[in-house]
Amino acid sequence: MSTAHSTVLAEVGPRIVRGDLAEGTVLTLDSLGEAYGVSRTVAREVVQVLVSMGLVESRRRTGIRILPREEWDDYDPAVIRWRLEGEDRVRHLHQLGELRAAVEPASAALAARHADDAQRAEIVRIAEQMETSGSAGDLRTFLEQDVAFHRLLLRASGNVMFSGLCDVVEEVLRGRTDHHLMPPEPKPEARRLHQVVAEAVAGGEPEVARHAMTAICAEVVSDLGHPR
Repeated sequence: MSTAHSTVLAEVGPRIVRGDLAEGTVLTLDSLGEAYGVSRTVAREVVQVLVSMGLVESRRRTGIRILPREEWDDYDPAVIRWRLEGEDRVRHLHQLGELRAAVEPASAALAARHADDAQRAEIVRIAEQMETSGSAGDLRTFLEQDVAFHRLLLRASGNVMFSGLCDVVEEVLRGRTDHHLMPPEPKPEARRLHQVVAEAVAGGEPEVARHAMTAICAEVVSDLGHPR
């Protein structure tokens, strides 16, 4: 993806998600090119990405039309990121938290059954690193380790539908930190629960892993408070 392509996409996508470009609005390649100072080729590439996200449809006779909210790909990482930049951030995080609560405990249990030896050793290593960075209040390092932890569990489940949610979960974790919805220092209880999950996966204890991950997901939703 070119720099110009990325720049225009990062401008137009959020405008659609925020509602600045309302449902039914019709754009053209020429209007996009003029607005952002790019060629028709770049504008066309941007539109192709927006079409893949369900944000617009492009037809020869009718132009590029903004689609209704129901058509969007809610699992696209960029759509999630743009929604988290909006005013309805907390409500959307609640919805994403509910998705995680439905998927990640089952994923952790499956990982305890199906993870290979390398994955079992790696999940324990990451949990130990999270304890070190979390207790030091190093939120950025903790975030990267947290992302790696949850992505590994989803992959180790052996369920391709769960591993397909890696990017979704990563956007949720990054969104909480980027929008200052994490405590200044990751809670000791949350760090302990990650270690319990890791040890349960390493030790082949699916129900222990499931219950600890359920507690992690519940704490995340609780920390967000009530959606507006």
